[in-house]
Amino acid sequence: MLACKHLRGIVPCAEFFPGNPMMLGVTDNSRVQPKSSLVDDAYRALKEAIRENAFPPGYQGSEMEIAQKLGMSRTPVHEAVIRLQEEGLVRVLSRRGVIVCSISPEDIREIYEVIIALESAAAELLASKPPSERLPIAAELESANAAMENALQADDLDAWAKADEAFHRLLVERCGNRRLARMLYTIIDQSHRARIITLRLRPKPVDSVPQHRRIVEAIRAGDVAAAQGFTKAHRTAARDLVVPLLAQYGMKFL
Repeated sequence: MLACKHLRGIVPCAEFFPGNPMMLGVTDNSRVQPKSSLVDDAYRALKEAIRENAFPPGYQGSEMEIAQKLGMSRTPVHEAVIRLQEEGLVRVLSRRGVIVCSISPEDIREIYEVIIALESAAAELLASKPPSERLPIAAELESANAAMENALQADDLDAWAKADEAFHRLLVERCGNRRLARMLYTIIDQSHRARIITLRLRPKPVDSVPQHRRIVEAIRAGDVAAAQGFTKAHRTAARDLVVPLLAQYGMKFL
């Protein structure tokens, strides 16, 4: 079974699979949960394990092996693998199981280009909403930004990263375009490893809070052009920081 943050040990990881019946000694969880719920659980657990490098890039194993490490049955894991292959996180190899996809610095550059385009569009949509809709959203974004600022003051980079991700997810979730949101979630998951790996290699991200604040103020004011421009500039700066860092440290695959 999967131990938290790595693949050794025998303690099931509740962080990756909360509420796992295996934690209670139930070996056939299909008896206590409907199939759709089990598949969703397997999808979330496996995606989180990949995002947090519990299944690192290049990891290869059978669906049964993966299911055992997650403390789950094979059928929901099989369906979760199919979904994650569509999102580019894993690849199914004929007769050789499943492999976690590696990402190159050039992949990260392409991913950021998509993020820049989609988040800029989301900011435009938010700023174009009527005041009754955009002002509460601006307040939510401001709250996430305040959490980032508090984390930086406490030198807690992990908390900063979580608050930063929350800010960007809110930006997309609240824009009102579900297709845009689905596209961006997939691409963000692919870039997550690069963000985590470079988190302590780059300078302290003190510019993130004022950059976010400009985005929030533009959305609150209903300034579509400024919201788009500030968001594009913010994500472009992130790309121009992360991609050279990967090259500098010789990280050819993540």
